Amino acid sequence: MTRRLVTIMARHKHFHFETEIEPQLDISSLIDVCFLLLIYFLVTSTIQPRERDLLMGLPIKGANPPSAAISPMFIRVAEDGSVYSGTGPGEQALDTDPSTRDLPLLSSQLNLYQAAARSAGDEAMVQLYVDGSSSQQRVVDVLNALGGEGIVSVTFMDLVDVL
Repeated sequence: MTRRLVTIMARHKHFHFETEIEPQLDISSLIDVCFLLLIYFLVTSTIQPRERDLLMGLPIKGANPPSAAISPMFIRVAEDGSVYSGTGPGEQALDTDPSTRDLPLLSSQLNLYQAAARSAGDEAMVQLYVDGSSSQQRVVDVLNALGGEGIVSVTFMDLVDVL
C-alpha cells in the first residue's frame, strides 16, 4: 500500500509518490563460494616439476672438438620412452617406465660419469640419440637429468653415427 501526498499549487496539481527502497543483491556469499572454489582447485591441482635450464651451445663450424681423456657417454631414448646407456652389446636399460618423469637410474649413472670426468680433469660430454617417435617430454626429462648433474656438453646425433 503506497501513500500519496497531494500538493496543490495555484492551478497545477502535483502528485508526489513516496518511492519504496529498491531491493539490493547481497553478493558476499557468492564471493565466499568463489574463494572456496579457488582453494579447492589450488589444493587438487598437480604440481609439475620445474624444468632446468641447460646451457647448451651450438658447435662452431670447422672447429675440431678437443680430444678427451674420457670418452663421451652415449644415451639413447627409445620410441616407447625407455632410456638406455651405452652402445651395441654393452647397451644397458636404465629407466624404462615412461609414465614417471624422474629418471633415478640415469641420474645416478650421470653422477658417476661426472665424477669420473672431474677426476680425469676433463669435461663430461654426452651424446644423445632420440628416436623420432619418442615423446618430447621424455627428451626434456633426460635434459633435466643432465642439467641436474651439471653436464652442459650435449650432442644430439644420428644412430648411424654410433653404429
